[in-house]
Amino acid sequence: MTERISEAEHAVMEVLWDEAPLTAAEVAERIDPVRGWSDRTVKTMLSRLLGKGVLAHEEDGRRYLYRPTIARVDYVAGESRKLMDRLFGGRITPLVAHLAERDALSDQDIAEIEALLKALRS
Repeated sequence: MTERISEAEHAVMEVLWDEAPLTAAEVAERIDPVRGWSDRTVKTMLSRLLGKGVLAHEEDGRRYLYRPTIARVDYVAGESRKLMDRLFGGRITPLVAHLAERDALSDQDIAEIEALLKALRS
């Protein structure tokens, strides 16, 4: 199981899931400017992610190229499972019921869930 990734680290991972390998400077260029991160901040995040084993790097001359070691879909699946386990006893029905009770499901969400259930029954 992958170690938890913070919200800030997740921003770096999203950049690398979209395009990799990249240098630290290239990652910094692609981070949302609203964050106001320096190159040093991005390098700190990269170092943390390397330590967690979700990134790898290789030397390319005098720079490093970074790439994810876990696919986004696999990370999302793991985080979703942890959320369901922790808050809903590992069951999806209470999660969906909670969202429905809080008016967090749009008509489009409901239609997509109905279509998914129909496809699963086929």
